[in-house]
Amino acid sequence: MISARALLGIVAVLGAGLAGGCDRMAAGGPQRPETALAFPAPDRKVAAVVSNQFSNEDARDERGEAQVVMDLADMRPGMTVADLGAGEGYYTVRLAERVGKDGRVLAQDISREALDRLGRRVERERLENISIKLGAIDNPQLPPDSFDRIFMVHMYHEVTEPYAFLWNMWPALNAGGQIVVVESESRAGSHGLPHTLLFCEFEAVGYVLVEYIERPDIKGYFARFQKGPARREPEAIKVCAAA
Repeated sequence: MISARALLGIVAVLGAGLAGGCDRMAAGGPQRPETALAFPAPDRKVAAVVSNQFSNEDARDERGEAQVVMDLADMRPGMTVADLGAGEGYYTVRLAERVGKDGRVLAQDISREALDRLGRRVERERLENISIKLGAIDNPQLPPDSFDRIFMVHMYHEVTEPYAFLWNMWPALNAGGQIVVVESESRAGSHGLPHTLLFCEFEAVGYVLVEYIERPDIKGYFARFQKGPARREPEAIKVCAAA
């Protein structure tokens, strides 16, 4: 088994930081990476990234957030899962416990500083089944055909290139793999996203909705998606209009 210290060495140098600032339109902005230009920009405001500090973990555990989400996602020992927007690892460490020594968790974020802090936590808590990777704003940089579940918890609304991001995520799912999304039912540009807009953007790339549940106990809604019959080519993706 690879040690936690060794796992820190796999942090990729790929990807770029997300520009700060208040709510902003992603469409046509100078911050778009060249690798995303083949894809349409979203026709909606994108929320600015907020701090990933995990000072509220006790409060989240008091309402059983992670346990509820993992149960809804049908997480089992031995699974391989990616935690996107992992921050300092609230879900990462709990997923690692759920999948057990025979499972694997890949923690991904676009913040190198957050991943450095997570790396120290992984080492301190001796979590041998966690790997860490730096991603990009338009590509999660996940290995192909690898994951039973990909978690995106309260982070999708911060993705500035959703169509490119979802398109590049597609190959990472294994047969029967699913994407798990938790979001707040809020206007686009705030820290949440209307579920109808979420559905539209996933379906525009070729995913199909498996399940949708409103869950006030996790401060939002829970949705699961899987691959549809085919991934649409970038030029065939139709932009979803924000309400």
